[in-house]
Amino acid sequence: MLINHALRELMEIEEVSENVLQVHLNGLLQINDKIALKEITRQLNLENVVGDKVFGSFAENFSFLLEALKKGDRTSSCPVIFILDEFDLFAHHKNQTLLYNLFDISQSAQTPIAVIGLTCRLDILELLEKRVKSRFSHRQIYLMNSFGFPQYVKIFKEQLSLPAEFPDKLFAEKWNENVQCLSEERSVQEVLQKHFNISKNLRSLHMLLMLSLNRVTASHPFMTAIDLMEASQLCSMDSKANIVHGLSVLEICLIIAMKHLNDIYEEEPFNFQMVYNEFQKFVQRKAHSVYNFEKPVVMKAFEHLQQLELIKPVERTSGNSQREYQLMKLLLDNTQIMNALQKYPNCPTDVRQWATSSLSWL
Repeated sequence: MLINHALRELMEIEEVSENVLQVHLNGLLQINDKIALKEITRQLNLENVVGDKVFGSFAENFSFLLEALKKGDRTSSCPVIFILDEFDLFAHHKNQTLLYNLFDISQSAQTPIAVIGLTCRLDILELLEKRVKSRFSHRQIYLMNSFGFPQYVKIFKEQLSLPAEFPDKLFAEKWNENVQCLSEERSVQEVLQKHFNISKNLRSLHMLLMLSLNRVTASHPFMTAIDLMEASQLCSMDSKANIVHGLSVLEICLIIAMKHLNDIYEEEPFNFQMVYNEFQKFVQRKAHSVYNFEKPVVMKAFEHLQQLELIKPVERTSGNSQREYQLMKLLLDNTQIMNALQKYPNCPTDVRQWATSSLSWL
């Protein structure tokens, strides 16, 4: 928002608007250097054919672009402003080739270019390779939201309100009145206060409003407090707990066994053999053939939990180590497990009781 405002003001100067070129890239769209280069050539109108040269491979594209930028000088070349949104994602590109060359050109007496990176990560410099970091000017501007809750509510109203030039004046008036009433409702204030306490980031507010507005239809033309409350629940939904809802009963049992191990050994790492022994105690206690699975089947379920990132290895394993004895850590806490079990469809009663039982019988 700030960059766009600054660029708009800059482009109002006739001399600048006629001579400066802009290239906008986004790390979510340009996921590798090849795609980024194609986008740069497109925005600089260098695509497909330049004289008799037809672009073919990535190497040809890249060498031509670098040659075009490096041939210039500070006095006669057209300045180029590169705006890299989601800048941290560009740092994950292979060898950071694009970043290295852009920074290298900006520091040299070649085509005058400015590179502006936008990111939410404060540790961005740690992601840059040494050779890239050495060419970075180290000029950083931190933007922190300093407004209070009343200002947050005001932004909420401004974002939802329809402008005066809206075609349907009558509807706009009713809509804006509804927004004003909403902002004064206690339940809406509580939802906004919760979001404000978690994050002042306006992106999270926009996500909340977008999910709420998705519920507006021809038969439901105005947003209600219930729409906001349900949207808030979607925003704060626990993704890991949702994964648990799709697990098999065997996988649920393994997670409960890990939960008990965490309670007994006070969050110490565990391995498959310990989890399997804990599960076998439950099977023997219940004398239930339903839960009597072969060990390789249980191992498969354990590995599936690792693939879903509900458990993770404590340390990197060597090829020689036995899988049964690899130390693991559970990435769910007790509250998440219990909440997920409450919503688990058709969860067997004895499994639920095992999860809530004390450890005295072990």
